[in-house]
Amino acid sequence: MARDDGDLLSGDRSASPSAVAPPRTPPRIETRRLRRELRSGERTLVVVDDLDLEVAAGECVSIRGPSGAGKSTLLALLAGLDRPTAGSVLIDGRAIEGLSEDELALLRREKIGFVFQAFQLLGNLTARENVQFPLDLLGRRRSRERAEALLADVGLAERGHHYPSQLSGGEQQRVALARAFAAEPAILLGDEPTGNLDSATGAAVLDVMMALRDRFGATLVLVTHDPAVAARADRELVMVDGRFLTGG
Repeated sequence: MARDDGDLLSGDRSASPSAVAPPRTPPRIETRRLRRELRSGERTLVVVDDLDLEVAAGECVSIRGPSGAGKSTLLALLAGLDRPTAGSVLIDGRAIEGLSEDELALLRREKIGFVFQAFQLLGNLTARENVQFPLDLLGRRRSRERAEALLADVGLAERGHHYPSQLSGGEQQRVALARAFAAEPAILLGDEPTGNLDSATGAAVLDVMMALRDRFGATLVLVTHDPAVAARADRELVMVDGRFLTGG
């Protein structure tokens, strides 16, 4: 039986694609005209110069450049450890520059892990206790077991009872990586994580970092001066005098 015009029109409407586009998923990290100025005597130094950057969830981005380029300042701004002179930092679409210090601390505790050049382990805690510490702050259950499992993941299952002073530089950085991933952060920020290590040890630590990033699906922003380290990222940016030489 032939369908009347009303049925045909109704059928056409139901078959046609929706005219409303799905909402856009915000980048995991975004900056909009981000600027950081510092006073030096009578001068104003522009350390980060109106940067626009987008980093998708799960993406690994390296930022390479000479000392004084503004790389570490940019990381501090992304983490809410420093506040911009102008512009905005957004984490999952939420601007963070207006958050209180307590709100920023909670954001970092729940969403952001750090790995530093100087390891930043607590010298009075064992390797296992260093990894367990952020889990205890969050009130996570079975924190000791998780810390021990993470140390095993980074090849230090037998070194959990040692203090940082009893570990080599490479071992300390692997403990730092286990600690950074303990709470399964959505974002990991690495500030020259291989800078204090020889090339072979640095490459091994970087392998561990990338394996953990793949396992947990974390978004990684990695600051480095080493082209070989930067090349391991999905996307490489070069920063000079507070600006990217190519768009972010």
